[in-house]
Amino acid sequence: MTLKMTTAVLAITAATSPLAARAQSMIELDEIIVSGGLTPIDAARYGRSATVLTGEELEERGVASVQEALRLVPGVSVSGSGASYTQVRIRGGESSHTLILIDGIEAAGGDGEYILTGLETANIERIEVLRGPQSAFYGSNASAGVINIITKKSSGSGLHYGGTVEAGSGWAVSGFVTHRGEKGGVSLTYAKRNDEGYDYSGSGGEKDGITRETWQFAADYELLPGLTMGATFRHSEETYDYDSESWTAATAGEYVVDDPTQWSDREEQTAQVWLEYESLGGRMVNRLSYERTDYDQGYNGVAPTETETEVLKYRLSYGIDGTVAAANHMVTLMLENAQDSSTTNSLYNRETNSIAAEYRGSFAPGLDLQVGIRHDDNDQFGNVTTWNAGVSYTLASGIRLHASAGKGSVNPSYYELFANDTYSGITYTGNTDLKPEENTSFDIGVEVPFAAGRGTIDVTYFNETLTDEITSVMADATTYTYINQTGDSDRQGVELAARFEATEQLSLRAAYTYLDATNPDGSVEQRRPEHTLTLGATWTSLDGRLLLNGDLRYVAGNYDAQYFGSYAVEKLPDYTVVDVSAQYAVTDTVKVTGRVLNLFDDDYSDTWGYASRGRTAYIGLSSSW
Repeated sequence: MTLKMTTAVLAITAATSPLAARAQSMIELDEIIVSGGLTPIDAARYGRSATVLTGEELEERGVASVQEALRLVPGVSVSGSGASYTQVRIRGGESSHTLILIDGIEAAGGDGEYILTGLETANIERIEVLRGPQSAFYGSNASAGVINIITKKSSGSGLHYGGTVEAGSGWAVSGFVTHRGEKGGVSLTYAKRNDEGYDYSGSGGEKDGITRETWQFAADYELLPGLTMGATFRHSEETYDYDSESWTAATAGEYVVDDPTQWSDREEQTAQVWLEYESLGGRMVNRLSYERTDYDQGYNGVAPTETETEVLKYRLSYGIDGTVAAANHMVTLMLENAQDSSTTNSLYNRETNSIAAEYRGSFAPGLDLQVGIRHDDNDQFGNVTTWNAGVSYTLASGIRLHASAGKGSVNPSYYELFANDTYSGITYTGNTDLKPEENTSFDIGVEVPFAAGRGTIDVTYFNETLTDEITSVMADATTYTYINQTGDSDRQGVELAARFEATEQLSLRAAYTYLDATNPDGSVEQRRPEHTLTLGATWTSLDGRLLLNGDLRYVAGNYDAQYFGSYAVEKLPDYTVVDVSAQYAVTDTVKVTGRVLNLFDDDYSDTWGYASRGRTAYIGLSSSW
């Protein structure tokens, strides 16, 4: 999955350094993991487990939403109560233990996890998935991993523009325009999808649709030699329908009730302004940035809950034996102040001051090391120290060994700390003595090339232990509160990823995850399938103008709580889903696209009681100049 990027692309990606943007010519780089630490890193040097999905690959495979894209990644479990409430779990961790970023900025405001609904892959440059604890670089909620969604920015010199249109069970449009000159670049993107949806209850009732609209702006400019300024701004609005749940249901079919009166709207804004200064001939880079996330959500016309996060960061990188862009040994220091709040309660405000450091070194040919540490001082529950280390070693044969270990943390939520509510005679009270949850982890793997380099296979074993897991318990007959559990939640498994260029026309790929995840009492963790397998093939013809693609996903050993009948945790039926897509280049700049989801119209579910979407077809056009 080699990625060719211009240095200009790196310049205006929020999480990466704009140093290289001042180059005038096109430079071919190795694949870069933008989110791999405090600064970007070559994938070949990276010791931790990561997957990169490029926008081009997602387009070829007919993947239109981020949640569907994440189903293709080993080590990732995606489950939803309908399409409007999708959660992501990495290596068996809780969904709140995965931090989702958009251009390096937290997607959810306050302490909430980011729920994926109608987030489009249109105008996305790439999605990076980092597995294992990343709190040493990203703080709380990165305990199990990080997903960084990097949007399309200006690349190459001059003016570029294009767009897409698609119809079938609704419609979608997107467009972009970018320009890059000698001193900087600017980009503007737009995407809107009106998805007719489907009936989550499975009773043939009203379709539960989603409408989402997103604008995004990004720019960077070289103010003086060595001094560059940039900014990004994203605004999204979404409205979706959902169904009710019956707490007196006796069966899965009765649990979700078709309800045309239920709807929600949400508004998201993320913004960043940064200033970067290069000195000592490129050996030192100072970067100052301000980030803000506003996330508002309301239900059925009631005033929305407004949450926000503000982050001020200073980062200094120093190349010990050369420029930051090319040094074999580099150290980076980061200082951060984060404040978040919610309109739900004035107590739901907190502040964290953090300091983090990272060292990266390349030693004997093929040996690379990364080490990071972070200390967080939170005004609600004290101090947390987290760390991360990774090593990669490439043998002369091309076989690459990689391993990592680390410790991550997750702060107690506002509600777990300060709850004081009563519903239907049941009272929920917070516990201000809660400690952060902590996840310690290690993994070890090997990446093996075969067939004269036309294929690779990567196998990784991982082992993670969650301590002080927070859960709700009954304090008395009518009161629930929250405690840190005694004992460990253990998770281990194997991740496999393989690609093979079988011929010049046929490309094959596979991903598999085995996961064993248990609670402290030995019971199975919910919504974490034991087996997940994806197989895919892409075939090109007519001198590359015609592309056909197919993907199969098999899920087995998934358990979920039945909130009906006996209220037991039961195994969901195993399932297999097949998606296909095609595209034909009418000209060098215009393509006709088509895709069919759930080709064989199979019934399946990741959550008890919620129906799946049946066979759905789309046809569209895309263009780029």
